[in-house]
Amino acid sequence: MKKLKVGIFGATGMVGQELIKVLYKRKFSMKKLRLFASSRSKGKQIKMPDGKSITVEDVAEVNYKELELAFFAIGGGWPEEQVPKAAEAGCIVIDNSSTFRYNDNIPLIVPEINPNTIGDSNIIANPNCTTAIAAVPLYQIYKHYGLKKVIISTYQATSGAGSQGMVELEEQSRNYLAGKKVENKIFIHPIPFNIIPHIDKFQENNYTKEEMKVVWETQKIFGDKNIQISCTCVRIPTMRAHAESIVVETKKPINPEEIREIFQHTQGIEVKDDIENNVYPMPVTASKKFNVEVGRIRRSMVFGEYGLEFFVCGDQILKGAALNAVQIAEQVLKQRFK
Repeated sequence: MKKLKVGIFGATGMVGQELIKVLYKRKFSMKKLRLFASSRSKGKQIKMPDGKSITVEDVAEVNYKELELAFFAIGGGWPEEQVPKAAEAGCIVIDNSSTFRYNDNIPLIVPEINPNTIGDSNIIANPNCTTAIAAVPLYQIYKHYGLKKVIISTYQATSGAGSQGMVELEEQSRNYLAGKKVENKIFIHPIPFNIIPHIDKFQENNYTKEEMKVVWETQKIFGDKNIQISCTCVRIPTMRAHAESIVVETKKPINPEEIREIFQHTQGIEVKDDIENNVYPMPVTASKKFNVEVGRIRRSMVFGEYGLEFFVCGDQILKGAALNAVQIAEQVLKQRFK
């Protein structure tokens, strides 16, 4: 298989660091790996899993023609300007930001679901972390039973706001326990021993943008705008891995035992559903795991035989970001560099 010249942009950040680990763990076919970050990180040495070190380069000095594949893990307005430049230079970009997700001409990919839609685009969008985690089990229900309605409530870790969110939780929890003043800079309210039903900006319909991302992106990934989806996103005081309670109404009657069996044979899912032994998905067990945990699978008391309720937990830095991006790259390698 062809070995590619690969670049990671935002290599010193949380997602960038996970991208490095995932690329090595999955033995991605690389001729050379280059790391890029802001000018203040230029010259920094980052140790690779194989023991070697790579020097961080300044993103402002990149020549995209020297790369064949680029992972973008930088937010803000940067991708809007730089992603098209990279693509025009012939570099395939997998972008982790929301910049291009809703562009009809840009594929939005979860490899277990729609790898066939990658096509020949040099820009490929990685979905929102909450969407990616929910989409893997939801698609199996959609494929086998059809989906009419989906209601999601999320319990999202502080790392969803970046490494600074995790630091704020840790530092302010110490302050809380010591009886000191609890402050908040990253989150809109204090996060220790609290939950905040507000992630991203509120929209005109009173849903937040984080909640609408789940709606827009799931419909695009599934290729079906007729699925009715509602979501409430909540920040909770955990470090890593998002959890989601999902209720669905299906078009065909759905049997919990049957879908549990389907989940057990679905790539990317680990069924944790043994209530007699208190086994179910939790952040503490899903953290740093490639697979999404699925459990608490039961018939809905509202929708009866046409309904199912279940609980999902997945590492949003992995399946919700770095892992999904590398899986996309693997599909690109398979489809375009045979």
